[in-house]
This record gives sequence, C-alpha cells and structure tokens, in this order.
Amino acid sequence: MASPVTTQTVRPLDGLDLDTSGPPELTGLAAQHLRLLGARTRREPAAPQPASTAQIALTGDGILPIGAEVNWADPESGVTDEATVQAATGIMAVHGRRDGGPRGLAVDYAATTASVLTVQGILAGLLGQARGGTTARVSTSVDRAGLLTVSQYLAAAGADEGEAAELAPGGPPFADAVGTLFELETLDPGAWAAFWRALEAPPEAIRAGWRPFQFRYATACAPFPQALHTTTRAHSWQRILQAAAVSGAEVCPLGSLVGRAAEHDGAPPWSLTSHGPGHRSPTVLPAVERPLAGLTVLEAGRRIQAPLTAHLLGLLGAHVIRIEPPGGDPLRGMPPACSGISARWLALNRGKQAVEVDIKAEPDRRRLREMAAEADVFLHNWAPGKAAQLGLDGDHLAAVNPALVYAYTSGWADRISGAPMGTDFMVQARTGVGEAVHPEGEPPAPSLMTLLDVLGGLLGTEAVLAGLLLRERNRQGVRVGSSLLGAADVLTAPALRRAAAGGNARRPAGFRHPLRTADGWVAPTDACAEAARAHDLSGLSTHDALAQLRTYGLSATAVTTDLATLHHDSRFSGSISRDAHGAPAVPDPWSFT
Repeated sequence: MASPVTTQTVRPLDGLDLDTSGPPELTGLAAQHLRLLGARTRREPAAPQPASTAQIALTGDGILPIGAEVNWADPESGVTDEATVQAATGIMAVHGRRDGGPRGLAVDYAATTASVLTVQGILAGLLGQARGGTTARVSTSVDRAGLLTVSQYLAAAGADEGEAAELAPGGPPFADAVGTLFELETLDPGAWAAFWRALEAPPEAIRAGWRPFQFRYATACAPFPQALHTTTRAHSWQRILQAAAVSGAEVCPLGSLVGRAAEHDGAPPWSLTSHGPGHRSPTVLPAVERPLAGLTVLEAGRRIQAPLTAHLLGLLGAHVIRIEPPGGDPLRGMPPACSGISARWLALNRGKQAVEVDIKAEPDRRRLREMAAEADVFLHNWAPGKAAQLGLDGDHLAAVNPALVYAYTSGWADRISGAPMGTDFMVQARTGVGEAVHPEGEPPAPSLMTLLDVLGGLLGTEAVLAGLLLRERNRQGVRVGSSLLGAADVLTAPALRRAAAGGNARRPAGFRHPLRTADGWVAPTDACAEAARAHDLSGLSTHDALAQLRTYGLSATAVTTDLATLHHDSRFSGSISRDAHGAPAVPDPWSFT
C-alpha cells in the first residue's frame, strides 16, 4: 500500500516504534494502519501472549510509551472468535433478516471494526498526551466493536414503538432477463415510481414497494412485492439502463472480487494533507479529562457515515456541534421513537449540540464560516462538489481558520471513474462486497446491514484523529479524506489478496452458517464449525445443544435473534444502558488509563 499523502515529511507517527503480539486477526490491520501513519515495526521478538489477547505498543522520543490491549470478549462469556462475536452481538441476526434467519458475514467484520477502534484509541491517547494528558494504555474488545456496529438496530429494538416498515425476508439485488444481478438506488419516490413505470411494473407493486425500499437502511430487509423482481427479469439490461436514465434512478451491476482486485489502486483508506501556516496555541488538557476535551467539532453530516464519525469524536471528549437544516434534521422523527425522538437518530447523535443553519442562504453560510473560524474540525459528507458550490470547501474555510482540520467522508474519494451514487449499497455492489459477505454457493448480494456506512464512519474518525495529531506535529491545518470505497477495500482486503493470487476469493460453502436448535440457533467457532455440523442439534434446546457440543470439546455460543434481549444477556452483563430518552446505548468501545 502507498503511504497517506502529505505535503510534509512528518506523518503523525513518524519516529515511533511499533511492537505487536497476539492473534494476527486482532493485530494485523491495526499494525498496518499504524505503519501507514508512520510507525516503524521493531524487529525484536515480542513477548508471548495468551491466544485471546493482542498487545500493541508504541514507543519513541518525546512520548510516554502507549499500549493497547484487545480481547475478543470477557473470557467467561464463551465468545472467543469472529463467528461467536457476530452471533452474540446480533450481527448475524441483522445480516440475516433478508433471508429470514441468522447468517454470518463471510468477512471478519467485527475484528476489522475492532482494529480500527484500536488505532483510534492509540491516536486519541497520543493526542491527549500532546495536550498534557497522561494516557498510557487503551483497552478495547471485539464484542464491544460488534455492539457498536449494531447500535442503531439495537436502539430500534428497544424503542417505545414498532418499526416504520415490516421486518420480513426480502430485498435486492434484482436480476435482468439473463440473470445479471444489479442494485437499484434512489432517494426520491418520484424517481422510484418513474423507473418502475418505464418497465411496466404493476402500479400496486410500485406503491407497495417504496416504503420497504426506502427504509431498508434502517431495517436491514426490504420485503417488497415479488412482482418487482418478476418485472426486471422480463427485460434486458439495456432496457433497464434506459429506465434508469429516464427516471433519474441509478442501477449498478454487481461487481466481482476478481474484478475489484484487478483494478485496485492500492490506496490507503484515507488521505492526510497538511496546509498552512496554521499555528494555534494548544489547549492544555487536565489529566482527568478525555483525550479530545476542549476541542470543537462542527459536523454537517447526514444519514450514518459522518454522524458516526462525529459521535465517536464526542465519546472521546470533543464538543460536537451538529449543523442541521431549518426545522431540524428530519431523521429525528424517523420511527421507532423513544420519548418522541428517533431511537436510531439518538444512537448516532445523542449528546451533540444542534444548530440550525440554512446553507442555501448566504447570511447563514457566513455564520457557518464564523463558527468554523473557532472550531478545530469541520466534518461533512455532502455530495461531491457541493461544498465548493457553497463556498465551504477546504480552501474557503482554511482562509478563515488555517489551523482547521477539514474532513470529508465521501462515497468514492474520486477514485473510480464513472462511479454510481456513493451510497452504502451501491459501493457494496460495485466493489465485490456483495460477493465477499456470502460464502461459495450463495448468490452475491450486498448486505442490507449498513456495513460500509458504519466502517466508513469509523475510518473517518481514525482519519480525523490522525489529522489532529499531525496538526500537533506540523502546527498546520490538515485536510482529511475518507470514503465508503476505502471501507470496502479494508473489509475485503483478504478476499482481494486471494483473488489477486489466483485463488478462490470466497469462503467455502456453509461458512459461518449457524446451526438450528429446537428453540433457536447456535454458532460454533470457525475452528469447530466443521466438526459441529456433524451433530444433529435440531431436537435439543439451545442450552442443551451447547452443553452437548462442549462434551465433544467443541466451542460455540447462542445466536442472538432478538436484539432487545441483549440488555439482559449475561455475556454483556451491565454493558448496555439507556440514555436520557430511554433509548438503548452501547458502551464506549475503549477505556483509557
């Protein structure tokens, strides 16, 4: 991989030495990102560690040694690897909604998100040190990363009312007359209707299909009428393209991992570019404060990616000011609600200060520039080119605040020519994620769990923290870029390597399929899965099935199928709380000492 782009020779971690030990699935990606940020791997052998624990340490002149410890979960929980984390935290349940039963992701999603959170914790700790703090150790776990990734679905499951749309099997992708699989995307109900009318779909199916399609980001399923699938299968790809062109909707054929591996440019998942001069006197951080205490983040985000980035910065101590349109963010009213506020919205935005700004009006844009002049970070995920049109791009805001960290979380980062709309499911479709998340023998299909929005938001936080740390070193403002494309490449990296080497990019048939019991499901660890499949557990209760597998020396855990039960799940005892509105809140993903 190439190094992040900078205009200085100094990267945030230049001059620091990196040591790692423990399971490579918990250290490999984190170490790779730390090296991209400038750390160099030391060659001395690392001390042996228990197989379930990873240790990462950075040392160097000018810093206190800082270390990170990463575990799968509480050792008493029985959650010991990627498969059991996905099962216990509800990832299998959410990903499997389209299919009507829990299904494991065939990518290491929980370990990937935990690795990014580990890097965040290290960067935050170093930033806290640079501001007068004394952080020496960061701790996180993969199960907490898993809970964070399902936090919106968990919040909805614990809300005061039901879902806005039915939770039932069904959803894209669609297929044309010769079986070409494709994703459809539009945020406009008029474009939705026009697309289907152009293909002569039944009017009642068009009307009934919009609501589940519109809410599939929230529900992870889309049980729209089968007549819509029948409609597309009656037409050629050329006809479908014509319908998209005349309606304003967008379609994207599902790409393969082999195709993505062939075009992959090797770029890192973010970019950092210093600009200056931009010296600002540093805020001295009291030792008791969180690492980002005293810093201000302006967030002009929508949906998931940028709001999640800002949410994590807020958990680290930053004061987050959320820029909302006149009348407030319409997603505040998205069902289901807790105390009258959308539970999903609270999962990403609780604790932020909201300020209404009409970015279409010059007086309000001027006001926003004045706010940016006093901020440390300006973050947005507007459509490409919109910031420049509004006079709010990096150059405009650097003119009023040369020390600003200007962060843009995009869809494609301008890296794919002719790319479709940069939304989660379209990026999944284009980059082969739809193939990677399903094992061999299953048709490719982007997960309706918002995998890339969440991972993209996590990478955005990682990039902002790197930018803030680089600002401390260079005394200059920094421009930061992250993207859903970067998230896709990080998530599929092992599969892309297998494809590039000429091997089978996909995992074997049946990979991470949980086993049915009389009253639920169990998920064996990846190492025990083949042996566990040899036993018929269908007549046993989940409790007895787990006990029987233990007698054979096989490890497994119960699959969470109802996220509302996580509050009382002994595997996460005391870790899930409720906020001031009564909405479920997952624990902070890291602790600092």
